[in-house]
Amino acid sequence: MLLRSMHIVTTAIVLGGVFFGAKHGEIYIAIWAAILSGFLMLLADVYKSPRILVQGSGLFSLLKLAFLGTGFFMLPGHRFYWYMGATIIASVGSHMPGVVRHFDLLEWLKKRRH
Repeated sequence: MLLRSMHIVTTAIVLGGVFFGAKHGEIYIAIWAAILSGFLMLLADVYKSPRILVQGSGLFSLLKLAFLGTGFFMLPGHRFYWYMGATIIASVGSHMPGVVRHFDLLEWLKKRRH
């Protein structure tokens, strides 16, 4: 719970900082704290079950990372919008119904093949 709270606070600082035009150095600590807390939460989930990466919640996490990477590496001029999208994806992913959260893409594909 503490790790998740740290992640929410630090990502809010980063998103707000990007919105208000903060220089990288001004939000540097928040950026690294957000990366570290997010990585540790994902690592804990994968440790519990690597299968999470093909389930709804893990797929949302991977999509969020794709948005963050696009904003940082590919389209830095539009970083705020990509980061906002990642925030929305994370919010939806954290509050979606269990049936979606635990949806298993590989099992679904396997059933469709038969």
